[in-house]
Amino acid sequence: MAFFSSIASSLSNFGSAMHQSVNGLMGYEGLEVINPEGGTEDAEEEAQRGRWKQEDRDSYWKMMQKYIGSDVTSLVSLPVYIFEPMSMIQKMAELMEYSQLLDLADECEDPYLRMVYVSSFFISMYYACQRTLKPFNPILGETYEMVNHGGITFIAEQVSHHPPISAGHAENDHFVYDITSKVKTKFLGNSLEIYPLGRSRVTLKRDGVVLDLVPCPSKVNNLIFGRTWIDVPGEMTLTNLSTGDKVLLYFQPCGWFGAGRFEVDGYVYNAAEEPKILLTGKWNESMSYHPCDAEGEPLPGTELKEVWRAAEAPENDRFQSTYFAHKLNSLDTAPKKLLASDSRLRPDRYALEKGDLSKSGSEKSSLEEKQRAEKRLRETKVQQFTPRWFDRSTEIAPTPWGDLEIYHFNGKYDEHRAAMDSSDSIEEVDIASTEFNPWQYGSLATE
Repeated sequence: MAFFSSIASSLSNFGSAMHQSVNGLMGYEGLEVINPEGGTEDAEEEAQRGRWKQEDRDSYWKMMQKYIGSDVTSLVSLPVYIFEPMSMIQKMAELMEYSQLLDLADECEDPYLRMVYVSSFFISMYYACQRTLKPFNPILGETYEMVNHGGITFIAEQVSHHPPISAGHAENDHFVYDITSKVKTKFLGNSLEIYPLGRSRVTLKRDGVVLDLVPCPSKVNNLIFGRTWIDVPGEMTLTNLSTGDKVLLYFQPCGWFGAGRFEVDGYVYNAAEEPKILLTGKWNESMSYHPCDAEGEPLPGTELKEVWRAAEAPENDRFQSTYFAHKLNSLDTAPKKLLASDSRLRPDRYALEKGDLSKSGSEKSSLEEKQRAEKRLRETKVQQFTPRWFDRSTEIAPTPWGDLEIYHFNGKYDEHRAAMDSSDSIEEVDIASTEFNPWQYGSLATE
């Protein structure tokens, strides 16, 4: 997903009451701590809150200072207690929770209401931004499969390690969804700006309509000091490449005392850039629409209608996860004969899910070392990594934040899945005992 065109102006709109320097903490003069409630907490007190252990917080701050202003996408190894038991490519599948909106878009006769459904589908993914725990970085060759949800077959694969790029493909009777995901970051000391260089496209099968998304950026606040929270300020654009119709939405930055936080407003425009439907709501709650006139005002005799509402989430969940996120970690959404490279089988992820932080940390370090060993072996053999389910194309797509190498689904996964599903000699997968194996060279990776 990708969003943002006016990040500089958006961020400058933050209320000064929210921005407080930790001037009273020795060694941290000028460090910015942002309270989304609007500065009701003393900055020094807020800085002591959050999930970091003090000794880790202090040592990481000293180490990270040299990276201020840099892209830190894959530079630093972090402690597992700030992680959630999920890989980044699993989170790509989390977008599918509200895939019924794409089904409705495919069935819809009204071209503008169709845009309402698809844009609401993409807005729904931001609900997960309230979870501030970090997902695990995917291992090169790691995959994630999902079935048993909305008739969808979903496959994602980590196709590049430097730079980190993931590719995903989802399909059912109504739509095809394709994404090449890559991010660019800017570390600002106690915050991190995230720019989505990826490309997301939806093809609606009935009419062959292709819709292209340009998301807005996001900002992680209080990264090391204070309670971590995420803001999504800027513009999101959804374009119908077949007709020229467009949705332009503005995500409000969090202002004084939380004013405007989560709010989204915008319009569906026709190819002549005339407003047709007003969209309004909150990305953490719900979205509604209202037919409008050429001035953008609601049409007389029409009413505001809700199109999407976030499902209820578990209370006091240890990882702030939704019910659907829990399903993504279970075998309820897994196909027969799960690939050994699947994220569910990662031992670090599984240990964290079971609450064993020590084992999770050691397993994470082991996986990272195996990945480095494979890289050295690949270089010795003068070989390149080749993804299984996606092919790198010659297409280079421009984004507002840089060019992107596009990966295309090659169809081989459909053949693999058909063969697995037709087999009647499939053993049950046990996440606890099945070895995670994304490796190009198998056991040689540990030599």
